[in-house]
Amino acid sequence: MREFTSKTVRDLKPSGIRKFFDMAARIPGCVSLGVGEPDYDTPWHVTEKAAEAAASGLTFYTANNGMPELREEIVRWNKRHYGLDYSPEEVLATVGASEAIDLVFRACLEPGDEVIVPEPCYVCYQADVIMAGGKPIPLPLQAKNEFRLTPEELRSVITPKTKAIIVNYPNNPTGAIMGKEDWEKLIPLFEEYDLLVITDEIYSELTYGGDHVCLAAFPGMKERTIYINGFSKAFAMTGWRLGYAMGPKDIIDQMKKIHAFTIMCASSITQYAGIEALKNGDEDIVKMRNEYNERRKFMLQEFARMGLPCFEPKGAFYLFPYVGDYCDKVDDFCVELLQEEKLVVVPGTAFGGCGEGFIRISYAYSTKDLKEGLARLERFLKKIAHR
Repeated sequence: MREFTSKTVRDLKPSGIRKFFDMAARIPGCVSLGVGEPDYDTPWHVTEKAAEAAASGLTFYTANNGMPELREEIVRWNKRHYGLDYSPEEVLATVGASEAIDLVFRACLEPGDEVIVPEPCYVCYQADVIMAGGKPIPLPLQAKNEFRLTPEELRSVITPKTKAIIVNYPNNPTGAIMGKEDWEKLIPLFEEYDLLVITDEIYSELTYGGDHVCLAAFPGMKERTIYINGFSKAFAMTGWRLGYAMGPKDIIDQMKKIHAFTIMCASSITQYAGIEALKNGDEDIVKMRNEYNERRKFMLQEFARMGLPCFEPKGAFYLFPYVGDYCDKVDDFCVELLQEEKLVVVPGTAFGGCGEGFIRISYAYSTKDLKEGLARLERFLKKIAHR
């Protein structure tokens, strides 16, 4: 049946993460530090509100772009947290932030349009660009810059075909952040080359040592930015699948058109849960963020004790230590680590070629699991160091 499948899709590389979880599923006794998912339950008051909606029969289709009450709360929440100034008509509720990312590319790209994709990056970006008919242009970032995007790096890959750039800070997989001064250096280039900027800010509430800075809050940037966020990370609602995009109404309307033809609307029950999270979930975020920060500091201390190089990430819940001194190919390192110590981590190459030599470790796990995982990693490093 191969002739019935799309060559574009056939040529896409499978997720570099999935390989390791498929392997781990066949090995009993594994400890995983690989999943980017909060280990907290969804706050009970959020779940309860969804249950009340279901029990009350509020299970019908909603407006394509989301219930007005949800979009109004999204606007209020982002105004309160980040100083963003949108109207409900500039908001589209989606099935997770991932759908929003896919929609913006399909709504904006013509065949051959180039999209700059700084790496290491979330695994769906390049695939989504390709499926929308565009051409992803990888831009390798460097550990010496703490994986921040610099003007020099950006200018080096801009061509007459460049239409957009997608950025993700706090970053998956590195935990890197961008501050006010970092963005101020880049904004003149966005304007000079008339770039659409897609900002995936799903980890915006998970920053340590300073508040998150939104690019769309800078003067003149709201008009050329598509801001994407969601409920999965901040509110521990991964399985609820609720995200959103905010941006210029002309673009949001085209995204809504595709969304209406394919998805119709996000789950009504999930939207009621989202309203409750935005209204009354700030304390839940603070509690989770403080706990993640303690785990982050513990992991960094342990890496330092083990002599494993790792820059200090200031966001998300990932660490990106360098293990290149122990291997030629980090994929082989991760396979061997899984087979010998039953520990799952993700090779940096799953997030782009410049991830060679790095591994992604998530600290969205219990302290018990983190300690056990680190013990297995240290044992493995000592073993291969003496070969």
